[in-house]
Amino acid sequence: MTQHIFRKFAGMGLAAILALGGGFAAADVPRHGIAMYGEPALPPDFVSLPHVNPEAPKGGRIVFGESGSFDSMNPFILKGRAPAGLSSLTVETLMGRSYDEPFTLYGLLAESVMTDAARSYVEFTLREEARFSDGSPVTVEDVIWSFETLGVAGNPRYHAAWAKVGEVVQTGPRSVRFTFNTEDRELPLILGLRPVLKKAQWEGKDFAESTLEVPVGSGPYVVDAFEPGRFVSYKRNPEWWGADLPFNRGQHNFDEVRYDYFGDGGVVFEAFKGGLITSWRETNPAKWATAYDWDEVRSGAVVKSEIPHSRPSGIEGFVMNTRLPLFQDWRVREALILAFNFELVNQTLNGGANPRIPSYFGNSPLGFTPGTPAEGRVLDLLTPFAADLVPGTIEGYAVPQGDGTEANRRNIRAAMALLEEAGWSVQDGVLKNAAGEPFAFEILLVNGASDMISAANIYVESLKRLGIAARVQTVDDAQYKERTNSYAFEMTHYIRSLSLSPGNEQMLYWGSAGVTEPGTRNWMGMNSPAAEAMIREMLNAPNQEGFIAATQALDRILTAGRYVVPLWYSDISRLAHRAELRFPDRLPLYGDWLGFQPDVWWYEQ
Repeated sequence: MTQHIFRKFAGMGLAAILALGGGFAAADVPRHGIAMYGEPALPPDFVSLPHVNPEAPKGGRIVFGESGSFDSMNPFILKGRAPAGLSSLTVETLMGRSYDEPFTLYGLLAESVMTDAARSYVEFTLREEARFSDGSPVTVEDVIWSFETLGVAGNPRYHAAWAKVGEVVQTGPRSVRFTFNTEDRELPLILGLRPVLKKAQWEGKDFAESTLEVPVGSGPYVVDAFEPGRFVSYKRNPEWWGADLPFNRGQHNFDEVRYDYFGDGGVVFEAFKGGLITSWRETNPAKWATAYDWDEVRSGAVVKSEIPHSRPSGIEGFVMNTRLPLFQDWRVREALILAFNFELVNQTLNGGANPRIPSYFGNSPLGFTPGTPAEGRVLDLLTPFAADLVPGTIEGYAVPQGDGTEANRRNIRAAMALLEEAGWSVQDGVLKNAAGEPFAFEILLVNGASDMISAANIYVESLKRLGIAARVQTVDDAQYKERTNSYAFEMTHYIRSLSLSPGNEQMLYWGSAGVTEPGTRNWMGMNSPAAEAMIREMLNAPNQEGFIAATQALDRILTAGRYVVPLWYSDISRLAHRAELRFPDRLPLYGDWLGFQPDVWWYEQ
């Protein structure tokens, strides 16, 4: 983190950060915003979000590069792959998120939000001036249809919240009330972030089928041109209804936002060096230190910017599919983590610069301290499930460290001992079970994911020391999406970015429905009543302390579950970009995350 972030939050625990707005909001009164805890930090008459440049000029363009392809223009369903930016640039929600607060929403399509102390319902009132890009008004009918359609026919990530809606009533010409059938304090905010689509566009059509028809949205941009698999160009809508809203001031400044598609990440980087794209997000610190030495970098025409953040580390690594018998024993999973020579991989790929992920909510107050036993409220929450928890969940667990050598003998010995306990033994140089079946699996990766392919190949060599025959299989984007949606893999690369306000999405990530229901984010196939209980506790915690305890308990369950061979994280993002692309000096709490680039950037010679 930079000194900017440290100064801003020095001496503050997460409870204090969550309560930046003060006390709880008055219930049953229409308000300009809503926070998960406390009140919104900004008053009703705020002029702009704090992390934007309200005087940012309009104009210019920004061009991104993406690896892979797209074959659909509907980003809200399970089928097909939509291009980057389609939802965020062209479609709006009832409320917008300020990424300078852990979880606070302010009115966007809605001019106000109202709920009660128990948050048993939420009522939104639409702005009279809200319009779709074709000039038609955004109506209550559009809102109700959108929420129901997404909740039934949309991507599974929308289904859980809709199932918790018991009644929908239009309460006025521009107002709609959703009453909940389940206790869940996050639901008013979740519905505030649901996309609003135009009902009339979809009449007589199957919403769940992939299509190249562009959704009509109300956002700052419209799709100007696209060619599947090659590019998509978004043009700023000169008639955008929301251009003068305080929430939008200083945002959405480029005349054009374009995404060009290439075969793999290496090609995208070369396209950046050649000037075909204008911004590049570098994930490799070794490359950041050594590969940016061409003339335009030396002259200042290309700028290297480091963006700090205060969000959790999240999880990235090689996930094991526990739907398969091979990975169902925690001892086997721990052995596979031990066999991964992190120190060698990190040194080879990153110059040793990145620390290893300690836990899913590491690098934040929401994470537990690895290797320490559970205490206090966390212990109270976990104790009823103690008999079913994996060893280390309560007593303390930490991701094992290697000895730094290529042989990694200490960890290999420990891994072999665990495998033997689990019924595996080496026979003629091959690890086999009692039935004589060899221990073999495939690591599924996307074509062109060069760093992950390199890491997996080093891992394969380490596994040979245990008599395990692993192989790397690469496929194109479409195949990868299809196989991961249906969980047709054994091990694969896995990323889950986590925020300072985890909530309902955690059930989609870790909930037992994902064991069989396709398209969830629960790629490991975990089925843990304890994890689901902790998520419910998070959703219904009456105060920040209870929320933090429940999240730390969930972090213990996830980390000690040994579902993922963890890789590394970084507390900064590395962005290389043309010097004409600018961003505000005042950085948001979440740093380079959703809502940052291109949202608050601008073009200036």
